[in-house]
Amino acid sequence: MASFIIEGGHRLKGEITPQGAKNEALEVIAATLLTAESVRITNIPNILDVNNLIRLMSDMGCLITKNAPGDFTFQAKELNLEYLRSTEFLSRCSKLRGSVLLLGPLLARYGWAALAQPGGDKIGRRRLDTHFLGFKKLGAKFSHSMKQQTFEISADKLKGTYMLLDEASITGTANIVMAAVLAEGTTTIYNAACEPYIQQLCKMLNRMGAKISGIASNLLTIEGVKELQGTEHCILPDMIEIGSFIGMAALAGDGLTIKDVAYEELGIIPYSFSQLGIKMERRGDDLYIPRQDNYEIETFIDGSFMTVADAPWPGLTPDLLSVLIVVATQAKGSVLFHQKMFESRLFFVDKLIEMGAQIILCDPHRAVVVGHNNAFTLRARRMTSPDIRAGIALLIAAMSAEGTSIIDNIEQIDRGYENIEERLNSLGANIKRTE
Repeated sequence: MASFIIEGGHRLKGEITPQGAKNEALEVIAATLLTAESVRITNIPNILDVNNLIRLMSDMGCLITKNAPGDFTFQAKELNLEYLRSTEFLSRCSKLRGSVLLLGPLLARYGWAALAQPGGDKIGRRRLDTHFLGFKKLGAKFSHSMKQQTFEISADKLKGTYMLLDEASITGTANIVMAAVLAEGTTTIYNAACEPYIQQLCKMLNRMGAKISGIASNLLTIEGVKELQGTEHCILPDMIEIGSFIGMAALAGDGLTIKDVAYEELGIIPYSFSQLGIKMERRGDDLYIPRQDNYEIETFIDGSFMTVADAPWPGLTPDLLSVLIVVATQAKGSVLFHQKMFESRLFFVDKLIEMGAQIILCDPHRAVVVGHNNAFTLRARRMTSPDIRAGIALLIAAMSAEGTSIIDNIEQIDRGYENIEERLNSLGANIKRTE
């Protein structure tokens, strides 16, 4: 198990460019299975989850060519469907949450798909009901082995229909859209997720010959087509990584510029940090975060207590709540964080409390942070990363802490952040990786 050794107190200064969006990458890479033609995708992040999906698709028979770093061509001309029945395939799926995105394309193109219960991290249950209910609406048959934790989905012919999703699931919406583009007739998806990842997927599918309207809304209309063609696609910068860098700049920055952020796609993220008092400047498509010696949490207009809660897009992504919590520990004032979309994701605050943060964990979904106003710094500790986003939050806390911290299980961080210690060390951090 790999670990990070972080010497706190070093200030970050300079420029950093965010990687391609992890969540978008998983969706658009899976979508290449919908056509026998070549699909070229650029700005693919070099991270564990994405690399594992690429390797899995290669073993399925998809021809994959690496043109340059972050630049791949995919051609799913002939897939080995027998491999999908193998214990090796199911075992690898069980360790990769993104593998669930293979279901929609395989069902649409081949009429059959199998999957083991996807793995991932410890942020609470992320149920798959939305995916399978959508497939069933399209005419697929579903079977589930509780003992083996495997799923199987099949259909002689998918037919378009109207459906109201039980929740605005991002991966659920992506999966259903990918299945529906090759279905017979028209599919209408209400309460669809509308995150930039979904928008990018839909735009790419339309360039491949799909007929999707209502993009960027929660009502998607998909007119089925018989086949799709090849295309080229560039992945957006990762808004979660951008938010993580804003948090680093707030706590441990000495003037940090985040390059090429695709500002218009960041939604409410800059505003959410400004609610905690963080100052930033938009310079073209870059973000400059000056040194923040002090920052004060806002109150609502009527003077009431600030509350920050996650919500489906265009609300605040739950992936950034952990970073915002760390930032709030050194602010002036108090704030209630409400994690509505996942349980167990706030349990990492125990580690921040051990570092000296003043946090009241109300229940699995709510935590009150009482800011220190930089009156004293956090204390270095040894910690374990439970998931990707808590891991990066703990890394930010360690960088701002007094002394040397150790974070174990950094494989969780590697799942979502590309060469993070090298990139941060180039800005002035002192982070060492040990195996």
